[in-house]
Amino acid sequence: MIWFLRLLFSAIIGAMLWVTTWASFTEALGDFAAGPVIRNPWVVATLFDAYFAFITVYVWIAWKEQSLGARILWFIAVILLGNLATAAYFLSELFKVPASGPLTEVLATRRPGRLALPGILVALSIGVYLLA
Repeated sequence: MIWFLRLLFSAIIGAMLWVTTWASFTEALGDFAAGPVIRNPWVVATLFDAYFAFITVYVWIAWKEQSLGARILWFIAVILLGNLATAAYFLSELFKVPASGPLTEVLATRRPGRLALPGILVALSIGVYLLA
């Protein structure tokens, strides 16, 4: 199961990087946000759905990460990067256990809180937003 999840979350990161790169070269984010599409009720409903899912996953991450600094950085990373940050978190957790290890080690083990990965993700996301 650990190997399957490692592959799954790697594929999610790859797909999200591809689709966001494609979208960025197709249309500027500011043009989309200012255009008529963003006023479509289904687009708004989909955004609410996505961000509520991000918050739901973040609550679990905040429970696992015990330091306030890590919790704050993961919140920013998840809100700015969505599933890219979520998949990165899962991969970081999945590579902390052996491939034959129990899934409960990934899902239920609390960590003291690491700042490096969420800090890198936040810095990268802010850099990308400033360049856009």
